[in-house]
Amino acid sequence: MPPQPLHTTHADGALWLEVDGSVATLVLNRPDQRNALNLAMWRDLPKVLAAVEADPQVRVLVIRGAGGHFASGADITEFPEVFEGRDSALAFTHLMDEATAAIAALGVPVIACIDGYCIGAGLAVALACDLRLCGETARFSAPPSRLGLVYSLADTRRLVQVVGQARAADMLLTADMISAPHALSFGLVTEVHPADALHGAVAAKARAMTGLSGWSQRHAKATLARIAAGQTEGCETTRGWFAAAGETDHFKAALAAFLGRRD
Repeated sequence: MPPQPLHTTHADGALWLEVDGSVATLVLNRPDQRNALNLAMWRDLPKVLAAVEADPQVRVLVIRGAGGHFASGADITEFPEVFEGRDSALAFTHLMDEATAAIAALGVPVIACIDGYCIGAGLAVALACDLRLCGETARFSAPPSRLGLVYSLADTRRLVQVVGQARAADMLLTADMISAPHALSFGLVTEVHPADALHGAVAAKARAMTGLSGWSQRHAKATLARIAAGQTEGCETTRGWFAAAGETDHFKAALAAFLGRRD
């Protein structure tokens, strides 16, 4: 009998982590609130991601929402507490930045599985992921201006990096709702699937990715992060990664298999 997936809950049940072999799934689990992210979720996200990072068997993380939506934003019902004063507002933005930074910094690939609403803070979480796949009924928006708020610099930077300066400006200044085909057309997502096929497509992609070199994926992410931070030329570190690849078991086995087939 195959081992059963391991389940843990966090943030009073609002975060649910499942580890099934080499694929972990993090579920945003507040379906009655369309998975609006509350303070408990922001606080616990870095701890959950640290546990994923520490698990050597996990090769891919999938983040999705429960109940047909990814996340409808931050929990506005908590805003009277959040904006009670300047210090509490600053503490809140630090919490959000720490959580999204933890997603972006995870060594393994992270896939956002997006159906329904992906709005505001939910979009910020998706932007911190490496890949974004969505269902055909998904809807996206960056609506801080509707509430008189502002995206953090980190969230805005990721939006610009994904869709470009002009498109990011359009999303932030108009707060328009964007359809899945529209999001695909300018690279906000990389794949759109029928709503009832989305989870299967994400699962298949995650399984396929676990068959590749985790060492290569980790260093590809590190290289992309350096480029995003402004590095334009190779350096001793990045060239060292290339040289070190020749010592990995995956490379040696793949090279031997290739040469064997050619012979």
